[in-house]
Amino acid sequence: MEFHAAGLSDDEIISEAVKIVKEAEKKGVILRILGALAIRIHSRDLVNLHKNLRRLGDLDRSFTDIDLIGYSSQRAGIRQLMEKDLSFKISSQFLLLHGKDRLIYYHPQNIYHVDIFFDQLYFSHTLPFGKKGKGRLELDNPTIPVTDLLLEKLQIHQINEKDIKDVIVLLRGHELGENDNDTINLKYLSNLLGDDWGFWMDAVENLRKTIKYAESYAAQSLITKEDLDDVVDKCLRLIDYLEKCPKTKNWEKRAKTGTKEKYWRDVEELYR
Repeated sequence: MEFHAAGLSDDEIISEAVKIVKEAEKKGVILRILGALAIRIHSRDLVNLHKNLRRLGDLDRSFTDIDLIGYSSQRAGIRQLMEKDLSFKISSQFLLLHGKDRLIYYHPQNIYHVDIFFDQLYFSHTLPFGKKGKGRLELDNPTIPVTDLLLEKLQIHQINEKDIKDVIVLLRGHELGENDNDTINLKYLSNLLGDDWGFWMDAVENLRKTIKYAESYAAQSLITKEDLDDVVDKCLRLIDYLEKCPKTKNWEKRAKTGTKEKYWRDVEELYR
């Protein structure tokens, strides 16, 4: 069964996500917003661009649910918050099968659902966030850092158009730099992707795809020439940086095998 934030506007579902993060904070629990919702929050000046791209096709709204991430060391506190304090519902079957790695909650009135991940995103590739006290979730609030938002999209092996649109908005709204202060952190990209050839491959390919889609959207007048030039420039700079960044022995060893062996994980939708 799946719920799609029926009747909620983009601003309303953003407000719901931020409320959960703030309620968690009151309890000393760290939760951060992932995905397109987080990109919208981080790109407030580009709301019209995000909406013009119509990331969900014909739907007037841009978002269907809420994705959050926390630390596994706080799992008990997260469950207390969601189930007792906020009265969200969870399937006992799902909890039994998948509760160690992920929680899926349903709004008390079944208006939307909330996905909660722990410590890492484990999809086509692994995006780690570390442990409480020295992890990446403390670097930003109420979302994960901008760099991780970009990596969340670039790790997708079979990236779809809505994710490409998110990449365009994120790149348009942020500069490339060497810190996590509302900036795409090149040093962190280098450290992570320079050690993981498969992730590196998909990231570079997805940046190339972003250029092609951006050119198509500009031809359709969905984005301006200024938008196009900015996004293409950043994609090219990122590709050049990733090609030249230092590579570890792990990266080099896997690169020798190349595409002869599968270098990504297949991601199946979990039952909801």
